[in-house]
Amino acid sequence: MTALEAIETVLSEAGQPLDCKTITQRVLEKQLWKTNAQDPEQSIAAYLSVDIKYKGEQSRFQRTAPGTFALRSWGLPEVASRAIKKEATLTVPPAEPTPVTMSFADAAELILSQSIDRKPMHYKAITERALEMDLVSSSGQTPAATLNAIISIAIAQAAKRGESPKFTRPGRGLIGLSTWESDSLAVQIERHNAEVKAALHYRLATMNPAEFEALVGRLLVALGFEEVEVTQRSGDGGIDVRGTLVVGDVIRTRMAVQVKRWKQNVQAPTVQQVRGSLGTHEQGLIITTGDFSSGARQEAQRANAVPVALMSGAQLVNLLVEHDIEVRKATHYLIELGQADDEGAQA
Repeated sequence: MTALEAIETVLSEAGQPLDCKTITQRVLEKQLWKTNAQDPEQSIAAYLSVDIKYKGEQSRFQRTAPGTFALRSWGLPEVASRAIKKEATLTVPPAEPTPVTMSFADAAELILSQSIDRKPMHYKAITERALEMDLVSSSGQTPAATLNAIISIAIAQAAKRGESPKFTRPGRGLIGLSTWESDSLAVQIERHNAEVKAALHYRLATMNPAEFEALVGRLLVALGFEEVEVTQRSGDGGIDVRGTLVVGDVIRTRMAVQVKRWKQNVQAPTVQQVRGSLGTHEQGLIITTGDFSSGARQEAQRANAVPVALMSGAQLVNLLVEHDIEVRKATHYLIELGQADDEGAQA
């Protein structure tokens, strides 16, 4: 779903106004929206601010206090933007909140989501509007070409993960949103793949411990680990897999992995336990079929402590699909007439 759809879902579930920080946390924790932005909270603030600014009373959202938003359908009192002097972490002029710098993909999604007629736009027009709205900054001489390339990469990466991409390429440099095509082949494929992923998730939860640990070992090898060893099972409190993550045949990081076939969230004490079980020069990784509490995530990132990486059940399933483990990809070819865009590249 789009960022605005994710925000609407979170607010609907909450049933009350929420600040940008809380909205962002819940959107990311529920994995409703993905972004490569360095500061997702500022991106969420930009999405809401721009939507309210350009759609006015037609926007699904309204500002009920500085940095706090609600659904307009609730009929709550609205704070005029002129009264806001600071929203989130942005310095805002008296007239309107200033949009923040976003990734090219997030900016393209935001601009396309403002389209009332849901018509694809040329990537050059999207880039021009993004620059005019100060949504993106680029030191390069060809920002439009950069945006065009990033969208193409995002579509290819989503296809590799068995997901429907956020964007579509109807032809001749045009870009649209896949959510506009509710009955499209891409959406049907995504629904099917979601069902398969759910079945795979269930299979992981019902595997015996030895099978699950062996499966994790296969995945680690596919991710670039060497010297992977499934340790002798010594109870749930120990390290289950050890290996060395090799990056570019230069960086070698010794990793100790604990796997959890849990439905409930992994809590902070488990992260502390794994950190205490690490050997010299080792880093930790916890892989679970469930998810992690906010306390566990904070503990894993605690300053001045050995890093412990976290992989949720949803992330585990996506990586298994991406590396063709426990699944097979069926390829069908859809033939369409090709049209080259302005740069001579296939749209």
